[in-house]
Amino acid sequence: MEIIVALATLIFPGFIFVAIFLLGGIKVINQYERGVVLTLGKFSGIREPGLRYVFPVIQKLSRVDVRSTPIDVPKQEVITKDNVTVGVDAVVYFRVIDAQKAILETTNYIYATSQFAQAALRDVTGNVDLDDLLAKREEISQQIKTIVDAETDKWGIDVENVKVQNIELPQDMKRAMAKQAEAERERRAVVINAEGEKQAAQAVSEAAKLLSQTPGGINIRTLQTLEKISVEPSQKTLVVLPSELTNLKDIFSK
Repeated sequence: MEIIVALATLIFPGFIFVAIFLLGGIKVINQYERGVVLTLGKFSGIREPGLRYVFPVIQKLSRVDVRSTPIDVPKQEVITKDNVTVGVDAVVYFRVIDAQKAILETTNYIYATSQFAQAALRDVTGNVDLDDLLAKREEISQQIKTIVDAETDKWGIDVENVKVQNIELPQDMKRAMAKQAEAERERRAVVINAEGEKQAAQAVSEAAKLLSQTPGGINIRTLQTLEKISVEPSQKTLVVLPSELTNLKDIFSK
């Protein structure tokens, strides 16, 4: 009896240890994850979401998030094609479409994507003028996306979108652009005023021509002017001569 008790005392802790060891291989993979399994260091399969078992020590499970993931591209100091130094940053949206490649082809696919996006951002923005950089953000973002997507494809990554966010200009460039914008506004104001004066002059010319061609038109206009003047007190005396007197030269010449 004592021998049985002694054996039980030795076996029971071992049984507990083995049970805990085996239970440690139970894994739960979330719906947004995929599990990459290596057996004795060799790729042996992908585990889908749910309750899965991985044999401890012999097998290793690496989880890969397959959701769309945004990463910030830090501000890069870039010299544009027209030799202006600017600071540009961006954000990259990507998704893992092949968990096996993401684990086996690079040590850290998130870091690798971020670094390559930084290099692509510098290359693309450094080959355009400042005006194009400011006016064609969407086009430049698409160029960066194409470059990064082609490179990260071998890592099982799909780049969904790239957005150039902030473009930081030097202070002297900001002042120059502000002066340019102010000068442009003043130019437009002058053009608008000149156009208005031109239209007003044309209207006055047409009205004068119409009055001169209408019998009695000048007299009616004169009476209207006198009516306006008579309302205000004035010490000036206005003598109105008949319009026929203004044409005495024509009368005597006849």
